[in-house]
This record gives sequence, structure tokens and C-alpha cells, in this order.
Amino acid sequence: MSGRTTSSPHSGRRRFLATGAGALGAAAVSQFVVTGTARAAADPLPDGVFALGVASGDPLPDGVVLWTRLAPDPLNGGGMPDRTVEVEWQVAKDRGFRSIVRRGTAQATPALGHSVHVDVRGLHAHRDYWYRFRVEGQISQVGRTRTAPSRTSSGRLRLALASCQNWQHGYFTPYADMAEQDPDAVLFVGDYIYESVPASTGVRRHEGKGEPVSLVQYRNRYAQYHTDPDLMRMRASAPWIVTFDDHEVDNDWAGEIPQDPDKQPHDAFVARLTAAYQAFYENMPVRATAVPNGPHIRMHRRLDFGRLARLQVLDTRQFRSDQVTTQQAAQDPSLTMLGADQKAWLLDGLRRSPARWNLIGSQIMMAETDMLAGPGKLWFYDAWDGYQVERNALLKELAAVRNPVVLSGDRHLTMISDLKRDFANPSSQVIGAEFVGTSISSNGDQDQAAFHAQFDPLVPDNPHWKIIDAHRGYHLFDIDRGGIDAQVRIVDTVTSPKSAARTLARLRVENGRPGVDLV
Repeated sequence: MSGRTTSSPHSGRRRFLATGAGALGAAAVSQFVVTGTARAAADPLPDGVFALGVASGDPLPDGVVLWTRLAPDPLNGGGMPDRTVEVEWQVAKDRGFRSIVRRGTAQATPALGHSVHVDVRGLHAHRDYWYRFRVEGQISQVGRTRTAPSRTSSGRLRLALASCQNWQHGYFTPYADMAEQDPDAVLFVGDYIYESVPASTGVRRHEGKGEPVSLVQYRNRYAQYHTDPDLMRMRASAPWIVTFDDHEVDNDWAGEIPQDPDKQPHDAFVARLTAAYQAFYENMPVRATAVPNGPHIRMHRRLDFGRLARLQVLDTRQFRSDQVTTQQAAQDPSLTMLGADQKAWLLDGLRRSPARWNLIGSQIMMAETDMLAGPGKLWFYDAWDGYQVERNALLKELAAVRNPVVLSGDRHLTMISDLKRDFANPSSQVIGAEFVGTSISSNGDQDQAAFHAQFDPLVPDNPHWKIIDAHRGYHLFDIDRGGIDAQVRIVDTVTSPKSAARTLARLRVENGRPGVDLV
């Protein structure tokens, strides 16, 4: 989405990122006072209601979701009184809010953790906007967002891919570099929080006791993650497109089956799902279509970036069969990753797509991972390898789709591969490309020698791999009609709050030529 119609160049955007809430002055306060509709409460709110920052998400050509959550005591349930609070919001063409184009009020209710989700419409396509919130005299940080191109546009798109940010394994330093790269949107494909217990060792420590299971505990866990300054800054810098994987609920869960069914009775786990889904909604810039209905949430959705790219975001947890543990079981035709309805939705979106590039946001890896050196195979069953029949049928469909590219996470590794029509046949047709993004912080500063000792012997058994690496970071994609230029951006360390960043590798996907190449 470069070549945007906004008058602000990238240098101006970086000045905005550096100044943040400092851009608010007396004029900004007076604007809200003049135009505001909120009434002072009999019992004023505590100071610091905007401690968790602001965010935006799911950009459309004419709109975007704006988010904040009122939480003056974020690590202890939020600290808000048990009453509904009216929150004002503004959207402007400029960071000084001299040209306000949309404004209104929203209700922050106790039932939804005093979160605010404003689905703003009536904006211009392919343009930057600034936004902020006000409640009872307190004004939020300023956020910046960006709308999608018009439906007929075929310009450019810069997309960042991120996943897996374990608070205890490190600081979220890759986001500092991501903000400088100025993506049009961030695709986050899962493991936004980790449900793990507080660790006695680690770079940082989870608050609380044990794993979160209640709504308040999940709220506190999200709040802790949102206090990371680099994550807070990045959330206010570009629209996010998010989905969840397992750690937002429970490690390796599937459907309504927890990791340890013997330790979590079904009714207890359903209650845990209900709490986790609600906390996810409360803390993410998603539309009202994602408001949970008990232990159910609609997370798969489709976003179009003009005629350049269609992005279909999957939910590979809620509808999947329980994962298997043997090679024979992984080939059971009754197993599903997507469920019948979501699979039909995905195929319909692919077959009807008008886009040059068909992107699929999948939490888990689609390409094969053979973990056994030499004859035979040992698959990674929690990924698509554990659902062989459905995966192979999907690959067959992708062979007939224009420029399919899968964007995944979960592995805490950069794993970039050709997608093959049949991974059982080494000479099978290449039908697409997959980028498995490394983690933001999960696995910390990994021992590179130990990693290469484990994975280098596996390369001959996985000839579709183009690059595999264990540094922390994210992927950055510059997409136009001719191709996708990808960068693997990594940081030197996540054990320190600041780190240098660099490009580890550059890759290219050419329009009309399936697969991916190092450049």
C-alpha cells in the first residue's frame, strides 16, 4: 500500500512514532472539551485509564477497527469501577487533529472488561489516519492507522508477519525494528500470550500464580504483555490482523479437548475456553463479528487489498480433530484441521478470488517437516503433517489457484519452503510458497550451534526447504503485481530491552512461477 495518498512521508511517520502521546497539547485538549459529549461522573475515574495504549485492526478500503481498553490498574483486573463509561473517539487526517473526519462515542462496559471497539467507516481508501480516545478529561496516546486500497487498486502492499511472543523468554525487541520499517499492516498468526506458569528463571516473569483459567486471569496476562513498550508502540503504528493458536488458551488444545484431559474435565475446559476467547476479543482490534458466544468465536475471515492481494485468515484450533501421535494415524481421512464449514469457506474464497496474490494466514506449518534423517519419516503432528489427507486435498486445490502463498508461525523458526503438490513424491509439482515466521521472543536467544546440529542433517530429507534459521524476529513482505520481495528480519538478542536488527536473508516469489527463491 505504498504510493499512498496521504501527504505524510515515512520520515514524518517516524517522527510520529518517536513523539507518541507527546503530540497532544492544549489545543488537542480544548478540541475534545468543545466537542465532547461525556458527562463527568459522580465518582471520577482513577488516573491512567489508557495504560494499555491504543490499537487498530482489520483494515478495509473505507474503514478500520479502533481499540483501547480502560485499565488504570491493568495487572489487577483493570481497576475500573463497576459501571459503564462513555468514551469519545476522534479520527483525523493529521497528527495534530486539525482536520477531524470522524468522531463519536462508544460504551466501555464492565461485561467486556471496559474494552472499546469502534468500527469506523466512511474513510478514504489507501490513506493514513490518526486517532485517539478521551474519557472524563483523560486523553489516550495517539495512534496511526491505514486503510486498505480501493477494490479496483493493484498497487503495492508492505506486510509484516509475526507470531509467538513469550514474555518470559525475552523482550519484544523485534517490534522496535518493525515500527521503523513502516508496514501497511501486521499479520499476527498466533501465540500472542503464553498461558505458562510463572517461571523461576527467565528474562521476565509472568504475574500471578499457575496458569490462567479465569477471565480475570487471562485479562491480567494480556495486560502484562501490553505493558511491553515495543509492542505498545507497534500496536499504535499500523493496523493489526490477528488470530490465535494454542497458547492463548492451553498448549496443544484441539476443539474442546485440552492438552491434559485427565487433569481438565470437559466442563472445566469449556469454561476456560469461554474465558480465553472473551479475553482475546477484549484485547484485540477485531470487529463485532468476533464477539464470542460462550466457547465459540468466529475468527476466520477474509480481507482484500484491492485486486493485488486477498488474505484469508484461518482458525486451525477451534474445529480441529485431536492431534495424533503416529504416522499411520496422521493419514486417517476422518481427521480435520479446519472443519467442514471453514474448509468450504476457504475454498470458495480461493476459487472466486480476483486477486493477483492469494495469501493464507495459517497458525501452523503446511509444508512437510520430516524430522527423521535417512529412510522413513517422522512428522510434526501438531502441524498440517498430522492431518495428511485434508492437507493433501488442500494442496491439490492450491495447484489451481493463482499465486498461493501461505504465511504461518508456531515453530519459533524461520522455515521457508516450496509447497509441493505431493510431498511423498520428491519430483512432485511445486504449487506455491510458504513462509513460516520465526518468533518474536519464544525460545529466547537460541543456541545456534545446537540448532544446526539438530536440523542440518535433516535438510536432504526436506529438499523443499529454502532457508531454516533460529534467530528471533519477523518477516517483511513487499508485494506488487510482479512479485513478492521478502526479508527475514532478525535481532541480535531478546535478553536485553534494546537490540540491533538486520536482514538475515532476502527471497523472491515471482508472479506466475510457483515457489520461492533466495536472492
